[in-house]
Amino acid sequence: MKFVRDTIQLVRPSLAHVGSYQDALERGWSPNNLSLEKTRLEELAKIAADPAGFTESLIDIEASGEKITLPDGSLVDRLPGYRLWMFDGEFCGSIGFRWSRGTSELPPFCLGHIGYSVVPWKQKRGYATQALALMLLQAKELGLAHVYITTQPSNFASRKVIENNGGVFLGSYIAPEAYGGDEGLKFKVSF
Repeated sequence: MKFVRDTIQLVRPSLAHVGSYQDALERGWSPNNLSLEKTRLEELAKIAADPAGFTESLIDIEASGEKITLPDGSLVDRLPGYRLWMFDGEFCGSIGFRWSRGTSELPPFCLGHIGYSVVPWKQKRGYATQALALMLLQAKELGLAHVYITTQPSNFASRKVIENNGGVFLGSYIAPEAYGGDEGLKFKVSF
């Protein structure tokens, strides 16, 4: 399929769009590729309990929210960050960005600055590539010198998305035990 620029936009999570986000979760999609089902069910419960609170929680540039629970159950301090939703007229995915104040580096518990996921029924349209390009502009505006993006070795589509956005392969790594100790691939995009 031909890549067409500007076919998606990144929007701030809101009550106006939470229904289509919820629909994607109900159809089995998850914004988190490390704990798919757990995240999907947790987010459905949060939306059911307080849709406005859920959408507001996705933007936390002050890092004032609750601690983050890693896949092994351990808790770490929240980093400043936010999640935006991809729209092409309807919900098609999510992209998140987190950073450490005053540095382009990340603490050891954070594998990368940016994570993204496109719903299966909208994949192979260039949406992840476009969303990452838009998010990289925002990272650059924050004054970061670079960002790190990681992916799993078997995720060839994600690797292509990263490389299409200027990602330079840094090498393989073994994730901390909190993430299961699996192998990952690390990329760097410099500004």
